Amino acid sequence: MTQPTKQPVKKTAKDEKPFFKTVADNRRARHDYEILDTLEAGIALFGTEVKSIRAGKANLADAFVKVEGGELWLYSCHISPYDFGNRFNHEPLRKRRLLVHKKQILKLKSNMQEKGLALIPLKMYFKGHLVKVDLALAKGRKLYDKRENIAKKETKRDLDRLTKSRNNSH
Repeated sequence: MTQPTKQPVKKTAKDEKPFFKTVADNRRARHDYEILDTLEAGIALFGTEVKSIRAGKANLADAFVKVEGGELWLYSCHISPYDFGNRFNHEPLRKRRLLVHKKQILKLKSNMQEKGLALIPLKMYFKGHLVKVDLALAKGRKLYDKRENIAKKETKRDLDRLTKSRNNSH
């Protein structure tokens, strides 16, 4: 007598959690700007750009976002040409459209114009198989603000070091 074989339970797309993999990070932005609000946006890319991003060849160092014609555009984001691409390879520094709801774009545009804020990309990552960009509504820091921030971090680090050394000595 043979026993019935158990079929593996298939997982639906809803059961699986999306896979996050950070590809590019804009660390300089956290130093140069005071971040007030963040937003996740999709990005319209060519196939060779996605392959190049998967290989980790994206750079957000000098990137910024502008509102043009009711759409968000990402400028100065360098995505290296795909190594195995042919003559249809992409332009490394072309402007790329960001995919955000119209209401969000209007809200961001009004904040940027009224308060003089900047919209900058913080990081680029894969969420499942889609490429996403974290945007920040930010206010530029003055040089003295940066110095204050650095001084605060140093004092906090020193205090942590002291408390840690006292705890270890007991």
